[in-house]
Amino acid sequence: MKILVVGGGGREHAIIKKIKENISVEKIFALPGNGGIALDAECVNIGATEIDKICDFAAENAIDYAIVAPDDPLVLGCVDALNEKGIKCFGPDKAAAIIEGSKVFSKNLMKKYNIPTAEYETFDDASEALKYLETAKIPTVIKADGLALGKGVIIAQTREEAKAAVVEIMENGKFGASGNNIVIEEFLTGPEVSVLAFTDGITLVPMVSSMDHKRIGDNDTGLNTGGMGTIAPNPCYTKEMAEICMEKIFLPTMAAMKAENRTFKGCLYFGLMLTPEGPKVIEYNCRFGDPETQVVLPLLESDLLTVMMAVTDEKLAECEVKFSDKNACCVILASKGYPEAYEKGKEITIDDSVADSVYVAGAKVEDGKLLTNGGRVLGVTAVSDTLESAINDAYKKLEKVNFEGGYFRHDIGAKALKIQKGGDVLGI
Repeated sequence: MKILVVGGGGREHAIIKKIKENISVEKIFALPGNGGIALDAECVNIGATEIDKICDFAAENAIDYAIVAPDDPLVLGCVDALNEKGIKCFGPDKAAAIIEGSKVFSKNLMKKYNIPTAEYETFDDASEALKYLETAKIPTVIKADGLALGKGVIIAQTREEAKAAVVEIMENGKFGASGNNIVIEEFLTGPEVSVLAFTDGITLVPMVSSMDHKRIGDNDTGLNTGGMGTIAPNPCYTKEMAEICMEKIFLPTMAAMKAENRTFKGCLYFGLMLTPEGPKVIEYNCRFGDPETQVVLPLLESDLLTVMMAVTDEKLAECEVKFSDKNACCVILASKGYPEAYEKGKEITIDDSVADSVYVAGAKVEDGKLLTNGGRVLGVTAVSDTLESAINDAYKKLEKVNFEGGYFRHDIGAKALKIQKGGDVLGI
């Protein structure tokens, strides 16, 4: 089989490494891929949002199956366009991808179908939003409606910060058209949990839960990032909590999308907050998370491509989806200065002994050398029987990966270990 993977980050590298395990796969193309992915697939210089070029390439190269991984091409209708060319895909169509593409849509969906989430108001006029903020509860959360590279959410600790965020988003156009509409919502407290799920619109199978670490600095300090590391499973997410989420959030979301004639087929990401009143949805994503994928897929014992094709064919109920009961930890190695200004072009060295555990996100090949080409450059993952040993192993492997100015957090998984050892789950 010839497989096409749209995207070029660490998530896509994790997907490609897992897909390669299927013996029927003879060729994998990554569009555009990156310098690290080039070791596992043939990279083609076509951007993830160049839908027409992607479709032409797929047709010309007789692609048997495509995996559209990032949010932008999904929201733009890449799956629809490939399907029109007769190419089967993993990923939601444009109508279903709106669950991530519009926060206003997803909040209204949850309200309509009684899916627990933060209380909220939506606005398309800055003056009305500013007027609302005069009496809104503080702290509050301001969200741009559309996609904003994961940066469209601002937690305002004061009324002044909240007003400034509205002006920045709606009047100054910080996120372009994505900020024409905004959501202002209640600030929730509690531990966060990420749960990815395979769904074909009929059956939904959750994957192993995970815990992301968004802040740039140790002890959750500094600016928000795209994620500096993850562990799986998340110790906050107990069996009892999983049952509640399945009953009150996961299955109702799948059913709601079907009822709206937006049947979701692909990977549905649930960003959850375990509040004192119970689990609530913070956000939906219409695809695999990054870097959650880098800890979840290494724990998948079933064949990923087989599962994906079962989702496409609406036969997920007939497919075994089995995960290991082990633990995984991924530590991100970023460029110094990220998430603000950072240098590129630093040579990356990866010892052969850990190459299978490295997922490259921001790199290019130049004159035969692998060079940094992004803020979050790569992730190193370890799988082990216990969380503590997975964390230790990940950091040991990280010692064998280097580039000038490489930066990483030293406490990935520390909070989870504290919880495992009897810490207060809701008080962390």
